[in-house]
Amino acid sequence: MQKRRNRKRSKRRAIYCPIHGCYIDSVSQKHRLYADKAEHLRDRGMGKRAALSVMASYTTVALEREWLEAFWCEDCQQNEWYWIAQLEDKTYRLSRIPEDLWQQAQGVILSTGNPTVSEFTRRQSRRMSYQGAKDFVMV
Repeated sequence: MQKRRNRKRSKRRAIYCPIHGCYIDSVSQKHRLYADKAEHLRDRGMGKRAALSVMASYTTVALEREWLEAFWCEDCQQNEWYWIAQLEDKTYRLSRIPEDLWQQAQGVILSTGNPTVSEFTRRQSRRMSYQGAKDFVMV
């Protein structure tokens, strides 16, 4: 009888393309999700009173077993971002990411830009050439 080796090594996560059913490879880090409103906790099955109590004690609560991650599908030949939820039996549920969920993600860059940056700074950062003195001409 042969000795079994390397059984302690972790296995690949069984995450498959929802369109083709093929295995998809991760191409980004996990962006963890957090709740900053009681409604976020209630959406995940917590009672109203308990959710309000938790949010009164903490400003944000990390959501376990949920994150955003980008994957590469060999059949689609493209990257796609998914909202991943790990279920109890070590399986994963993939969903399209609702627009408001990006606000709850940790470490992502918002497509709308930083709200504390002025419109002038945003416009200057998009310019191809730099003629800075022209923007400050006093008449």
